[in-house]
Amino acid sequence: MGTPVIIGDCTLYLGDCREILPLLPKVDAVVTDPPFEKEAHTMGRRVKRGVSRGGPSDVMVPEILSFPPITSDLRDFVAGWCSDKCGGWALAFCQAEAISDWRSSFESHGSKFKRSMIWVKPDGMPQYNGQMPGMGYESIAAVWCGNGQSRWNGGGKHGVFTHCKNSGGKHQHETQKPIPLMRELVFLFSDAGQTILDPFMGSGTTGVACVKLGRKFIGIEIDPGYFETACKRIEAAYAQPDFFVEAEKKKPAEQMLLEINHDR
Repeated sequence: MGTPVIIGDCTLYLGDCREILPLLPKVDAVVTDPPFEKEAHTMGRRVKRGVSRGGPSDVMVPEILSFPPITSDLRDFVAGWCSDKCGGWALAFCQAEAISDWRSSFESHGSKFKRSMIWVKPDGMPQYNGQMPGMGYESIAAVWCGNGQSRWNGGGKHGVFTHCKNSGGKHQHETQKPIPLMRELVFLFSDAGQTILDPFMGSGTTGVACVKLGRKFIGIEIDPGYFETACKRIEAAYAQPDFFVEAEKKKPAEQMLLEINHDR
């Protein structure tokens, strides 16, 4: 493991999470967007976004993604580490068909699968050939890895999160999630001052959300280009202080959620 880059309360590692995770301490929560399964990486299922690293962010072209799909061994490794080293929630984005795979992996290591949530994308791409419905959502496996009864900051709120893909600024990663979505998830499934891990950091959106909400962050990214992008984005997040950090201590969760969702 190389020397990490430390930016404020964020510790960023360049490398393979299978090599780095065993060397890390326990964390309070895991929020991550790992590669999807093989079928989701094909031309028929994926439209790749031109990103600012290699092209304008508003260009959509039908291409296979540049990184490989997740394997069952990698999924099981991550689920096993979370079950052993995560003291709270583990959230993993995936396609709907893979929810059962994530559930099986986590439950085989003793964690408690709680809910299959969804991110609704109002501006999702249509199905251009008209042969089937378009994909207007992604699934999120919500798993409790901690001891005792699970808790979150959402009360009776549904596990349905509606955010446009293009909200929160230009995309700098092929499958980048919008910042407002990640802020909502980080707020709901962790508390101020806690440490959040993302073993598939990409361009660092989870880290940016943590900075904005006063969480500590550990990120791992295997691609050097995306790692550099993540470092720059997290540095920029620290350069623009956010009132949410102090406001969370004073306002009820319902008010905080309204303000987070207003910032779309």
